[in-house]
Amino acid sequence: MKGICAGTLAALMALAAPEQGRAQEEERLVLPSGLEAELQEVITGEAAMGLTVRFRFVAEGFTGAEDFEAQTADLEYLCNDFALERIDMAETTPDRVVISLADRPSQFGQFDPDVAQIFESFSIADAACILELF
Repeated sequence: MKGICAGTLAALMALAAPEQGRAQEEERLVLPSGLEAELQEVITGEAAMGLTVRFRFVAEGFTGAEDFEAQTADLEYLCNDFALERIDMAETTPDRVVISLADRPSQFGQFDPDVAQIFESFSIADAACILELF
């Protein structure tokens, strides 16, 4: 899937723009851990492993030191109950959905040692997110 058609990419890019605008309007999402997350941004593009849609969330109070099971439950919830509802599977199914959770907004792709952040990659099968541990 190296050469994605322009129409498919445009459709996914159109998906991202409304999400970015709504990020400030949406209610906080209460995660299984009890943290409340907000969508920071959606980034769509092609990565080495194919078409990827990244949903970046911020949760005040997130430390990155939460136990693995709690972190995994939060990320799976964000993928299955938020991200999948916003991807138009009729248009195209991304190869990967990446969910990240941080304690504060940050610039994508720029390391900031003061930001606590986790992320995981998911594939999609049978309308569900499947955790693909890095």
